[in-house]
Amino acid sequence: MSDEIRPRRSTLYMPGSNARALEKAKTLAADALILDLEDAVAPAAKAAARDQVKAAVAAGGYGPREVVIRINALSTEWGRDDLDAALAAGPDAILVPKVSSAGELDRIRAAFAAAGSDGRVALWIMMETPLAILNAATIAAGAADRDARLACLVMGTNDLAKETGASLGHGRFAMVPWLATCVAAARANGLAILDGVYNDIRDAEGFAAECAQGAALGMDGKTLIHPSQVPPANEIFAPAPAEIERARAIIAAFSRPENEGKGAIELDGRMVELLHLETARRTMALAAAIAATL
Repeated sequence: MSDEIRPRRSTLYMPGSNARALEKAKTLAADALILDLEDAVAPAAKAAARDQVKAAVAAGGYGPREVVIRINALSTEWGRDDLDAALAAGPDAILVPKVSSAGELDRIRAAFAAAGSDGRVALWIMMETPLAILNAATIAAGAADRDARLACLVMGTNDLAKETGASLGHGRFAMVPWLATCVAAARANGLAILDGVYNDIRDAEGFAAECAQGAALGMDGKTLIHPSQVPPANEIFAPAPAEIERARAIIAAFSRPENEGKGAIELDGRMVELLHLETARRTMALAAAIAATL
């Protein structure tokens, strides 16, 4: 399955220090899993968690789920060992926190190359500092690299709130410009982008509203902190039945002989252009990719 159409509706953080959670993750309907060695693991448990995650990923059993290891920042005492272990385990991607500039991204890639990554594992990065937001365009512009192909931006909204003093309440109105900036940076460079977590696992209505907001902003999906958040995220970030039907109708209309070579046609009383055809094809590809995970 290509990165362009890989479903990432639900991406669940799992603490790397919790063996039961790592095993349970194999049964969950999440599109992707982030096995966490950073925030979810206490300093005294980091070495043991690293070994546990390495063994779990190497053993496999996660099916179609995209498996990502979040390491500690390379500037910490654990980061380099985390990177070596993660590359040896062979996940789909490695998520690096606290990336704030293109220069930091270059240093991360140099570390990947020194560790012998050879492009085998994709690079995901956290966007969670004020400087990262200001540098979003230049960070995302470094998408192509032989040793560490940047594939996805992950919003760290809790850290952004902490470092800026901005509120996560009131519909995240303070965050929306930053989220939209990162969406634009990601799309301009062919990257996926995931929304930040929703902290109140008991507030199903608030979670659904924030998922809908993220989808409206153009996010591919949402990072999650509890398995109960997986089903609603999967539903909200998937193409709706009416959207799929409309996409199918657009593709069929452009394929008719009388519409061959046309840049715009009329369909059900509305003008439809080639850009709508491209969107329709992507919608159908995403729906097919989701169906393939079931």
